[in-house]
Amino acid sequence: MIRLNVNGEERAVDVDPDTPLLWVLRDELRMTGTKYGCGIAACGACTVHMDGMPIRACQTAAGDVEGVAITTIEGVNGKAAEAVQEAWRDLDVPQCGYCQSGQILAATSLLSDTPKPTDEDIDAAMSGNLCRCATYHRIRAAIHRAAEKMEG
Repeated sequence: MIRLNVNGEERAVDVDPDTPLLWVLRDELRMTGTKYGCGIAACGACTVHMDGMPIRACQTAAGDVEGVAITTIEGVNGKAAEAVQEAWRDLDVPQCGYCQSGQILAATSLLSDTPKPTDEDIDAAMSGNLCRCATYHRIRAAIHRAAEKMEG
């Protein structure tokens, strides 16, 4: 039995400790906001926060995250998360939407650490999150908009 703290709630799951966190979230806990993309941590669709830092759930073993706070798109909150989600809606960022939960979690982490990011900061922080619809210009604009919302 593995005990996980997901979105502030203690959860017990009966899985092999080597099971990827992504499959525990999706299959065991029925939290399907975190997406499977590439399975090799190259696309960022499976991004979740571990103690506030973005990680790839597809390459993180469930047994390695006992005792740490895991936050998924279903549970992300706070000033940066609210600003990011509002900016995403304002600028109509998603097209197909598949990568957006990972994009939002990466952007939230960026703004939590760097409240006024430059284009270079954004490019560096978001470079591991791929969007097959190529909405990168809208993602960057939304991050700048979210930063403005956080200031005022």
